[in-house]
Amino acid sequence: MKIVKLETFLVRPRWLFLRIETDEGHVGWGEPVVEGRAETVAAAVGELSDLLIGKDAGRIEDIWQTLTKGGFYRGGPVLSSAVAGIDQALWDIKGKALGVPVHELLGGPVRDRVRMYTWIHGDEPAELAASARAAVANGLNAVKFNGADRMLPLDSPAAVKRLARRTAAVREAIGDHADLAIDFHGRTSTAMARRMLPLLEEHYPLFVEEPVLPEFSSAIGAVAAGTSIPVALGERLYSRWDFREVLTSGVAVLQPDLSHAGGISEVRRIAAMAEAHDAVIAPHCPLGPIALAACLQIDFATPNFLIQEQNLGIGYTTADAGSLGYLLDPAVFTQRDGFISRPTAPGLGIEIDETAVREAAAVGHRWRNPVWRHTDGSFAEW
Repeated sequence: MKIVKLETFLVRPRWLFLRIETDEGHVGWGEPVVEGRAETVAAAVGELSDLLIGKDAGRIEDIWQTLTKGGFYRGGPVLSSAVAGIDQALWDIKGKALGVPVHELLGGPVRDRVRMYTWIHGDEPAELAASARAAVANGLNAVKFNGADRMLPLDSPAAVKRLARRTAAVREAIGDHADLAIDFHGRTSTAMARRMLPLLEEHYPLFVEEPVLPEFSSAIGAVAAGTSIPVALGERLYSRWDFREVLTSGVAVLQPDLSHAGGISEVRRIAAMAEAHDAVIAPHCPLGPIALAACLQIDFATPNFLIQEQNLGIGYTTADAGSLGYLLDPAVFTQRDGFISRPTAPGLGIEIDETAVREAAAVGHRWRNPVWRHTDGSFAEW
């Protein structure tokens, strides 16, 4: 089962898909992308293809080790994302070749369904509350929203109270039998995070996400120690070695991204490390259907899984190119009562509409994240 061909597809709204084909006709799909740097990752996949053509597609671990360690310069989001998409596609091929879903190859399922959460939107408390009520009415029992605006290193009492009002409004809207999570997006300094989090405790967030930038992970212990709210992070960490540095700090939830952190192979190891530190995983996934399918395979095989992010409702999906638009049968992602049932189809459990992908790739995209400024004109974290 030799690898004979790799193709990448730049598809809207901001994704990169990878197709790997073998000499026996098996095809696997992956999603290697750094949002806003999709072309760069595509170039990295092209470079890595020199190490892949002619190799046995079933030797996933050997290929992973070679791709990550075969170059003198290692690591970083571009390389690890390129490897992640390749790894997803190879697991997809192996599952299809053997006729089983990937989670069966990871030891079998440990649950029958996976809990999902959705994003809610709005700047004002009333807008967030309305969005939260709509999500619950649609069957979801967990929501997440951006808690921080453009935050100064030491911001005003008004900024702190604005977050508290937003959180209170969402909690009142969804009641005590649903969960809310708050994403800080690394927009707050350590000092501001420590000031803000205690004011949110009465609303019992499921977790607060990325309260500080990954550059300041050494400070996360002080943040976690200063609040009873579980602290989550990890979307901008790319290997088990990155996560090793934060696991002893009191972080409760790790959020590795299946398209950034080395794919299924590496996230499986990260989850095992987390379990040894009494932490759970909630994979980051504001991406496309292939990334979500890979996440679900990990979720069903991982004992210390908490909840799964999804692209639907996050605000990046265009009307003509949503997560489900590139699938032949989107029913695999059907949600009931806030859960997705275990997929049973082989590989990643999805069928890609190759015609739709090739048509979208003919258009492509140049998505870039916004660049924010403070009122004084200085750079602000987005």
